[in-house]
Amino acid sequence: MSSGELGKVYADGELIVHEGEVGDCMYVIQEGQAEAFVGEGANEIRLNILDPGDFFGEMALFDRDDRSASVRALGAARVLTVDKKNFMRRVHEDPALAFRLVETMSLRIRNLLDKLSELESKQ
Repeated sequence: MSSGELGKVYADGELIVHEGEVGDCMYVIQEGQAEAFVGEGANEIRLNILDPGDFFGEMALFDRDDRSASVRALGAARVLTVDKKNFMRRVHEDPALAFRLVETMSLRIRNLLDKLSELESKQ
């Protein structure tokens, strides 16, 4: 990990967010990787691998509801926390940021629907 950067470093396997907890911010992977998953133990389902530049937890900026998935570090990972105020400031500076966020959310919904379809076909 580089020194002098913002963000928090998480150790391999350390939970960054936990499914079911109330969220009020989003996160951006600066270095390393993380994995998003739902469920626990034998019922755990991997949703996505997140790389540097990827973000997660963005729904909390809009609804402040319970987290829909857990995310843990895969190896050491530096992760930046972004609250709603800072996010809105960045959107005002770069409106295309909002488009990229919606585009990513749309892609994630499509991927989740594909995973759901795969699970249903296995039953």
